[in-house]
Amino acid sequence: MPRTPHTYTLHMADFNIAVLDGDGIGPEVIKQGIKVLNQVGFKFGHKFRFDFAPVGAVAIDETGNPLPEETLDLCKRSDAIFFGSIGHPRFDNDPTATVRPEQGLLRLRKELGLYANLRPVAGYKELTHLSPLRPERMEGVDMLIVRELTGGIYFGEKGRRDGGDTAFDTCFYTRMEIERIVKMGFEAAGNRRGKLMLVDKANVMESSRLWREVTREMAADYPEVELGFMFVDNAAMQLILNPAQFDVIVTSNMFGDILSDASSVLAGSLGLLPSSSIGSKVGMFEPIHGSWPEGAGQDRANPVATILSAAMMLDHLGLVKEGDAIRAAVNATLESGIGTEDLNPKEKVGTDAMGDMIAKRIG
Repeated sequence: MPRTPHTYTLHMADFNIAVLDGDGIGPEVIKQGIKVLNQVGFKFGHKFRFDFAPVGAVAIDETGNPLPEETLDLCKRSDAIFFGSIGHPRFDNDPTATVRPEQGLLRLRKELGLYANLRPVAGYKELTHLSPLRPERMEGVDMLIVRELTGGIYFGEKGRRDGGDTAFDTCFYTRMEIERIVKMGFEAAGNRRGKLMLVDKANVMESSRLWREVTREMAADYPEVELGFMFVDNAAMQLILNPAQFDVIVTSNMFGDILSDASSVLAGSLGLLPSSSIGSKVGMFEPIHGSWPEGAGQDRANPVATILSAAMMLDHLGLVKEGDAIRAAVNATLESGIGTEDLNPKEKVGTDAMGDMIAKRIG
């Protein structure tokens, strides 16, 4: 029987949040994010209304559509979207599947105009031992990857010809698409350490040459920002050799997808890193990890990335001190040595207990 979108509310809502918890461990980590948001609400006097709706594999099972119209409508009339995860092996392992969970996410980004994905990447001193890099290479790592999200090869013309023996995917960008994401990159760098790195493949790709041309033109409006350029293959290498050199990276959809996933291991666990997708009034906030269906329902998943995504959501809603309170609670919890199995396998706690400890530190 299809799941009916349901609601959890604290009296009258100041903020209406669409919750798309999705597949696998998504519902479990989202539950912890809501737990922390509720504690923020009690402490700071805010009221949140959470309306749940299906997306991804669970939505395909219920409706045949990875993004039902009811879910999209809910997102459009909400103040923000709190997103869990999507994906299931039965789709990943079936190359003939014509309907896939990821199609729902791509459509959601396009329909809502979520053209920018922001992924902060930073190390935690107490977790340096978890990083695949030597501790000295992690010192000072604090970067923001600004990825274009609604253009490029993922959305360009694609298809088959020659009886299916030839396949093509077209990388397509307009000046407008580049200008708006590069503007966000310059502004982010101006509020951080003043360094912006454009990552492209301008020695090979015409679309990358347009990116570089537009970015050079825009640099004159941001004299306080030091602008650099780097080919994507070199950037991938530099993320390992010297990740601390980066402040803000701005790049295209596919390059950003690859680099942000590569950088995510620097902190030592995918369960630590949040992200936001913005560009219109309604932003979407989600952990960077996948759905990990093998771990679903076992109280094993790390909810920190989801909880930090909730902090980014509060920032977007203008509740900066509330977002800072969440980050401080997460830091205090990690400093105490408490962690899920990916952080502390010898003295591990479960997903629910980790959420409780962070919520308790909100005050």
